[in-house]
Amino acid sequence: MKRSDTILPLLITVGILIFSCSPSDKKKENKNAKIDSVAVFTLNKVAVNKKMTFPAELTPIERAEIYAKISGYVKEVKVDIGDRVRKGQVMIVLDAPEVLANLAQANSDLQTARAKSLASSDACKRILNAAKVDGTVASGEIERALNQKVADSSLVEVAKSKLNFSAQFKDYLTICAPFNGIVTQRNIDLGTLTNSGSQKPLLVIEDVSILRLRLPVPESYTDAIPDTSVVEFSVEAMPGKRYIATLSRKSGSINLSNRTETWEYIYKNNENKLKSGMFANATLKMGREESSFLVPSSAIVTTLEKKFVVRLKEGKTEWVDVKSGFSQNDKVEIFGSLNEGDLLIVVATDEVKPGTELAAKLKKK
Repeated sequence: MKRSDTILPLLITVGILIFSCSPSDKKKENKNAKIDSVAVFTLNKVAVNKKMTFPAELTPIERAEIYAKISGYVKEVKVDIGDRVRKGQVMIVLDAPEVLANLAQANSDLQTARAKSLASSDACKRILNAAKVDGTVASGEIERALNQKVADSSLVEVAKSKLNFSAQFKDYLTICAPFNGIVTQRNIDLGTLTNSGSQKPLLVIEDVSILRLRLPVPESYTDAIPDTSVVEFSVEAMPGKRYIATLSRKSGSINLSNRTETWEYIYKNNENKLKSGMFANATLKMGREESSFLVPSSAIVTTLEKKFVVRLKEGKTEWVDVKSGFSQNDKVEIFGSLNEGDLLIVVATDEVKPGTELAAKLKKK
């Protein structure tokens, strides 16, 4: 009797609690439990400006590899590496006896041709004078004399051309500087045999009074507009110093091997402290002509197939494909089918599928 008296009131209490919860309250709780909230931010356009550092290389304004035009032995070397040369200055003298022999032969052939031409011209004059008396000289003899005169005169011109050709080869024995510069390589010594098919140059001349600073700018940045026409750069040999170069030209095409465009800047190396071939780090101030969208890097989802952001529109999610541009601090420039005022999820993942219902929780700036 005592146990039944205890169980009965307990059952009555549980029943009252169960029936006290109305069906409408359960529906509201279930509905609220299904919709999760997510942090979002409002998309706005801002001006994009950034300093970017690119690897660069210094090259001379002019560079010439000196080769021999003809075969010969090095007779004199008048310069060495580090020597400064002037345009037209003699640097190398070659010795080629056969060239001198050919020149002498050509000169002899010219003298012979001239003598023969003078003789035929004199003979022609004599025949023409004798022909003034009718019946003295046959007409065939006159024609033969005139033709011989023309032929011997042509031989003189041929001999002159051969002499000029041989004289030109003699000039190749003396190698002069093509411009003002400095000798940066020497690959010969006295007695070295040279020829026109050599793979290695005799000398290398560079004009380092002006240096070209060449920057390979990535394709995605080539549309950016530098805010000035100058660039600051430094070199590893003198890390504490900054140098200024002026924009000269852009290549106007994309290198297919590394997807970059070459931008060339000019630096006047008045003190000759910088050397050609040095690697440099150049800093450019980049910017867009128009404002762009900047979003937190966490808002961009990158997969093997695409890159996208997750937009919340009318309480449902959408994937919007984008392309990235500049990165500025912890934000990234994006391009896509987006509008100002769109709500984007701050921390997006590919686990948030399109069409998912979410409640927007606007992130405070």
